[in-house]
Amino acid sequence: MTPESYHQHVNALKLGKRLPKAIYLHKSAIDEIFPELRALAFSQIDQLKLEDKDWDLIKFHRDGYKLTLLSYPNFIDDAYPSLHKSISIDLSAERCKETSYLKTDNPPILHRKETMIAKDNPFYEEFCNITQEGEQAGLYENSRIIGFKRSWESLIESKGYTLVDGRLFRQAAVISADETVIDRHKTALSRDDLSTPMKSLANNSYLEGDYSIFDYGCGQGDDLRELEAHGITAQGWDPNWRPDGIKTQADLVNLGFVINVIEDVEERADALLGAWQLTDKLLVVAAMIASEQHIRKFKAFKDGVITSRNTFQKYYSQGELQSFIEQILDEEPIAVGPGLYYIFKDKEEEQLYLSSKQRRKTRWRQLTQKTVRLSKSKKLLEEHASLFEVFWLRCLELGRLPAVDELSDADELKSKVGSIKQAFKLACEKYEKEEFERAEQERKEDLLVYFALQQFCKRAAYKTMPEPLKRDIKALFGSYNFVMEESRELLFSLAQPEIVNNSCVKAHSELPASILNDNHSLVIHSKFVNDLPPALRVYIGCASQLFSETDGVDLVKVHIRSGKLTLMSYEGFETQPIPILKERIKINMRNRRIDFFDYEGGEYEPQPLYWKSKLIDESFDDYEKQKSFDKRLAGLKLPGFEVEFGPNIDELLVLLNEREQLEIKGYRFYAKSS
Repeated sequence: MTPESYHQHVNALKLGKRLPKAIYLHKSAIDEIFPELRALAFSQIDQLKLEDKDWDLIKFHRDGYKLTLLSYPNFIDDAYPSLHKSISIDLSAERCKETSYLKTDNPPILHRKETMIAKDNPFYEEFCNITQEGEQAGLYENSRIIGFKRSWESLIESKGYTLVDGRLFRQAAVISADETVIDRHKTALSRDDLSTPMKSLANNSYLEGDYSIFDYGCGQGDDLRELEAHGITAQGWDPNWRPDGIKTQADLVNLGFVINVIEDVEERADALLGAWQLTDKLLVVAAMIASEQHIRKFKAFKDGVITSRNTFQKYYSQGELQSFIEQILDEEPIAVGPGLYYIFKDKEEEQLYLSSKQRRKTRWRQLTQKTVRLSKSKKLLEEHASLFEVFWLRCLELGRLPAVDELSDADELKSKVGSIKQAFKLACEKYEKEEFERAEQERKEDLLVYFALQQFCKRAAYKTMPEPLKRDIKALFGSYNFVMEESRELLFSLAQPEIVNNSCVKAHSELPASILNDNHSLVIHSKFVNDLPPALRVYIGCASQLFSETDGVDLVKVHIRSGKLTLMSYEGFETQPIPILKERIKINMRNRRIDFFDYEGGEYEPQPLYWKSKLIDESFDDYEKQKSFDKRLAGLKLPGFEVEFGPNIDELLVLLNEREQLEIKGYRFYAKSS
């Protein structure tokens, strides 16, 4: 095989952990690659007289005519296996070099093992769970410091976690056991950030001081200290660290990673019930998630396992945790993330939470007025301008006429004009009625999306409904049955690709910024999601049921024909003219599969985002600068922009330097420094 043919085959590989300079593949997937590459690899293995036990991974180099055989004998059993030996083979010079790492206490280690095996491998799901745990713990925020054992273990400890048989546990949840006698004493380390369930509450605006908080099983009180630092009053109880803490009622109760360390099933149920009894509005439950392959590694004890550290853990699957909550509380939990559920005691609060996910943010605009000869009604409008302005803005916010208890100055307004309806009639003389009609239509669409998503996740009908929601339905649809019928039709329409395609075309024509790839996909910024046509909002909402909301990502890509949604996050999207892709998440709704692609850690070649001005509008601070930058870049007519993504950032800088004698500083091009 020639070097050119080698690189052509390597770069065309669809399987393996892809880094800018190499692709890593486990030997279990070797049969999935091109026959020519496989034959080359095995010819080298045969020449070196290696046995199957001598290597586990093969590294195909992209920057040279080389390959490397790597020995990770604990690849399957260790979550982050250590490198024992490497054999580097220079195919051009026909020589090899062997390096042993057995005598070092700080060997290289592996991450994201799921990328190195085929998706039908029985360990694929377990490896994905391990990676998701690390992401949730914040371990991959700086990928440059995680490649070696010491720095990795130090990072884990600094985040307040410990490794138990390769799985991450909060230090406060580690318990010790002696055979069948469990000692619940914990040796906790303080963390410097909120736990996963508390972060979820913060992201959903529950930690802004409007709700009382109780942490059931608070450990040494890491979350409580963090909340207090933000000026939030919270209380907690823990059987070991705060046994004297008073169990008090609270709006929000957190039962984070508690039930998985209780070995007695009845006591575990009592803990869940105890937390539920203290809950006025919302209970948050979090527990460890693991696959059957991982659980089978350990000695069974009751309904859990005894780990290698002589600790008890009850691992759950996502479905098992949901069933446990449903059986004990007789309530329907809402999945917020892996091993994380919300259970609302206040059902009106639950409906407000779910419906708020679909409510678009109103963008107010200043209304100008002309001075004219005033009629009696217009004189009334002028004399009480501020009163009518507040009323009109409230009408736009609701998309309907407000009830008396929804308007702060209702009594004063009624005293001036007689009724809410008369106030609206007068307001329409001053303001544009079309503005209200748009707000009314938008609110109708918000509700259709909300109820369509409720039917998609098959949530049980509520016994009661918040009064504002009742008023919305009556004013905008007439009846509950009618809105349900309309939302059902909307949901079922997604099975027709043409409707998705037509909605994408409509969105592209109406949104302030987007990129439409004809009959293939629509790319938008996440801030425009709630401005999409209802069908696309439901499409994205259904995908979010499988993973998460679009909050925190930059770009959203709707795949028109394949039933997929891609979420993309970029380094420097708000501040750089050419942001660099750092993470891509592809959600396949047809087979309910989620694939993660990490570009920041060197696994895939970083992709620059060109022509950002096509995806932003005047609401972005850098819009005018970005437009100017893109116009100048396009005018240079550089080669390499014929392909989908354009040249990589290094190639662009070389082109600018050598061909144009230019360099980029911020959003401007400057003559190259001599």
